[in-house]
Amino acid sequence: MANEFHDTLETRDPSEREASLMSALSRHVAHAKANTAWFAKSMADVDATAITSREALATLPVLRKSELLDLQKSAPPLGGVAATDVGKLAHIFMSPGPIYDPDGHRPDAWRFARAMFAAGLRPGNLVLNCFSYHLTPAGMMSETGAHAIGCPVIPGGVGNTEMQVRAIADLKPSFYVGTPSFLKIILEKARELGEDASSLKQGLVGGEALPPSLRAEIAELGCQVLQCYGTADLGLVAYEAPPMQGMILDEQVIVEIVRPGTGEPVPDGEVGEVVVTVFNPDYPLIRFGTGDMSAIMDGPSPCGRTNQRIKGWMGRADQTTKVKGMFVHPSMIAEVVKRHPEIGKARLVISGRTGNDQMVISVEAANVSDKPGDELGDAIKATLSTVTKLRGEVTFVEPGDLPNDGVVIEDARSYD
Repeated sequence: MANEFHDTLETRDPSEREASLMSALSRHVAHAKANTAWFAKSMADVDATAITSREALATLPVLRKSELLDLQKSAPPLGGVAATDVGKLAHIFMSPGPIYDPDGHRPDAWRFARAMFAAGLRPGNLVLNCFSYHLTPAGMMSETGAHAIGCPVIPGGVGNTEMQVRAIADLKPSFYVGTPSFLKIILEKARELGEDASSLKQGLVGGEALPPSLRAEIAELGCQVLQCYGTADLGLVAYEAPPMQGMILDEQVIVEIVRPGTGEPVPDGEVGEVVVTVFNPDYPLIRFGTGDMSAIMDGPSPCGRTNQRIKGWMGRADQTTKVKGMFVHPSMIAEVVKRHPEIGKARLVISGRTGNDQMVISVEAANVSDKPGDELGDAIKATLSTVTKLRGEVTFVEPGDLPNDGVVIEDARSYD
């Protein structure tokens, strides 16, 4: 049994876990109030010693990810939410938005070791880490998780596909971590080049949805993957373990499912927004609204882990969405429109199967009588790429053609 679980926390009696979390919650609320400007203000009338139950937790305000942009602009650099002075941090990461994410000096601060262990990583395994190391924290999250287990890491990052294939053939890593779509690209490129990538047997993927079809395609290429769910702000929230029936909550988070747009918890099984409290002393996010949708599943996992499970990612509660593992915010589309006065209105449509995301921005071009030329289209395309860090196409429509429904980002992808 000792080799099946990362630690004994995973198999605790649920009542013991709940008592431990609730005991820690009161101290955590007190810490956040004493050491952050935002929580001191938003919970000024809260008695921290009374926050010892989920019912009490549900009375606290929700801080939604979408609010961080404004908070960080008004109180740079971290919006008054971090509890550790900037000069004492290890890193400040930058996620699309931009949203800045602090990182302290604690080992495995993002708690990724638990998910990586559940996916099959064991001490001494060589890891190919293909999450980005550039500005965003996913690469570091995975690296520190691997180090906590006792594993060396190839810092592959994103891109340089042929070089990554060469490294796999030469160094023979056994474990992959990164997005599932990039893993598929690497394995297909290895097959195309006639290189041996057979050492890559297991992996943990995240950053985008993993539909059954994509998981099966990756398995046919020789690698069995499990997925995890987390955010740049929170770190790990939940993870898969064999036999892949839902996603098990991390041991150091409290997850609530609330009615979108409110802080009101919904009954177990009902779909709502994922709201997370994480016990990070450097960044004590309490009731953090992720904007992601999911639902609590009934009963524990058959794998023997006793924590609650969620159904995994079930869409967005707001219009912010992920494309190739990167967040795209409505404010980004507003920025594209702002930079081109010819645009009267715009709507970004994301289509295709997950893993092959396609972005098209439809624009109504004001004061242009005929179809705009390639010059304007190319300029808008370049701006879209600059703002979102992703590639997209441009299509022009007549003024008044776009629906008057307030939708700026439409997710039309297939998740089957």
